[in-house]
Amino acid sequence: MASIWLDRGQSFCSDRFQPGSRYDTVVAGAGLTGLVSALLLARSGQKVLVLEARHPGAVTTGNTTAKVSLLQGTVLSALARQYSAKQVRAYMEANREGQAWLLRYLDDHGVPFQRRDAYTYATTGQGMEQIREELTAASTAGLDVDYTGDAGLPFPVQGALRMAGQAQINPMDVLDTLLADLRSRGGTVAGGVRLRDVSGSGPLSVRTDRGNVTADHLVLATGIPVLDRGLYFAKLKPLRSYAAALEMPAGLEPPPGMYLSAEEPTHSLRDYETDGRRLLLVGGHGHHVGRTASEMAHLEGLLAWAGVHFPGAAVTHTWSAQDYQATNLMPFFGKLPRGRGRILFGTGYNKWGMTNAVAVALGISADILGGQLPWADTIHHRVTSPAGAFSAVKLNAQVAAKLATGWGKVAADRPVVEPAGSGAPGPAAGRTVPADGVGRVYRDGARPVAVSTVGGTTCRLSAVCTHLGGIVHWNDSELTWDCPLHGSRFSSDGRLLEGPATKDLPAADKA
Repeated sequence: MASIWLDRGQSFCSDRFQPGSRYDTVVAGAGLTGLVSALLLARSGQKVLVLEARHPGAVTTGNTTAKVSLLQGTVLSALARQYSAKQVRAYMEANREGQAWLLRYLDDHGVPFQRRDAYTYATTGQGMEQIREELTAASTAGLDVDYTGDAGLPFPVQGALRMAGQAQINPMDVLDTLLADLRSRGGTVAGGVRLRDVSGSGPLSVRTDRGNVTADHLVLATGIPVLDRGLYFAKLKPLRSYAAALEMPAGLEPPPGMYLSAEEPTHSLRDYETDGRRLLLVGGHGHHVGRTASEMAHLEGLLAWAGVHFPGAAVTHTWSAQDYQATNLMPFFGKLPRGRGRILFGTGYNKWGMTNAVAVALGISADILGGQLPWADTIHHRVTSPAGAFSAVKLNAQVAAKLATGWGKVAADRPVVEPAGSGAPGPAAGRTVPADGVGRVYRDGARPVAVSTVGGTTCRLSAVCTHLGGIVHWNDSELTWDCPLHGSRFSSDGRLLEGPATKDLPAADKA
């Protein structure tokens, strides 16, 4: 199901893509990072092209819970375990500047947003320990945060941190405004165009699936860099989490603030008003992409939690989103290695993209235009701590193990056999058609094959991810093929949706 932000009955009108054209900067990705970067560059007089493989907001920005908050759960205390106070303050200053720029921009352009107090709350003793640690880290970072025993929630908490005057937005209202502003300044936004590769040292040759253009600079605003220079896919953990919109029963209102639990599984809450109704948005219950037995079970767990704490609330929308967490927890941004200063990127926002994305866009535009931001310089010169290095080693060991076990399992598999009662027909053969909504991976000779049925249509694809060869996993909630290595995701018919891959899954007979 589409997120509440994307369920609006509008279609994106793409500008014309002209192969052979020349630009000052090409931006890949029309989410918040990409469009703010493009606008800042267009304001300076640059000729800017934004490439978007699908439509603006198709990936993380259009599926976020859209909190614009400096109180970010227990992020600061986690950073403080790895970095100096100077580094943590630089992270917070980046987010403060990103938040201030965004809210000022929305005010200037008449885009509505709501001020809310933000809370990080604890329901257990262990959560309270995290609350105390976060309070110390927040104070050191210069945040005006206080402790409270009453967070205004309809269930008991042991305590909470509160930061007044934070904000929440409709992210698609923001993207619509950025798009119009960018186009008014001569910017071009081309949908249905996917970046494939880049070459050259000045100008760059930017290769897409619709032809090539040239540019002095390229900005990768694709969630995770789709160019493997710098090996950032090996420094990032792809995480998928779930969200739902609930209509409250008559006479009841959502809680008054924005909330995030200190404990796992996380529970995020905020309100949203639309068509005269105040809805409650809940989120959480995340996991590593492609490494769970059932994504639907995570969504059902979130809905069950909401049903207990908000009885009588009716679900109007459910959706999921993908975020990337750096192994050392600090976002990566700036000049991409081996790009000769002409390729820039941002990634690893750790589920706090509404402030980090804008901060990164400010940093990227400063790098291109010759500006300087002290907090960006501090973050760029961070040193990975032993804990961060160990986290990276552990992550990549898990990736290697997943790669080996994925291929080993397929090699050992017999042709797919549907479980009893699945509704699938007849004999145990590799060509068995899965029941609707079901996907299976099996071996056809030497080839790993991914077969699924969605909406009555059965597709047989190569089961080998086009990024680095992982065996894909069936996502039973989104009905997609997800790679457990680095988070590339594909539709049931093989179309690339997101992640570091740049090519679709081919049909099984063409692999």
